[in-house]
Amino acid sequence: MAQLSLQHIQKIYDNQVHVVKDFNLEIEDKEFIVFVGPSGCGKSTTLRMIAGWRRSAMATY
Repeated sequence: MAQLSLQHIQKIYDNQVHVVKDFNLEIEDKEFIVFVGPSGCGKSTTLRMIAGWRRSAMATY
């Protein structure tokens, strides 16, 4: 069983820009992960949603 499970995470800004769309993630106990991608692809936004600093448009935690 995953220690953290995110399903169908989405973030849409007011101007209808999809920053994160249908993102799924499962992290097991003691597992190490890294978010890698170009600038503006949603890495920081996704981490902020996981931390609870931003709300997603649709999520199951």
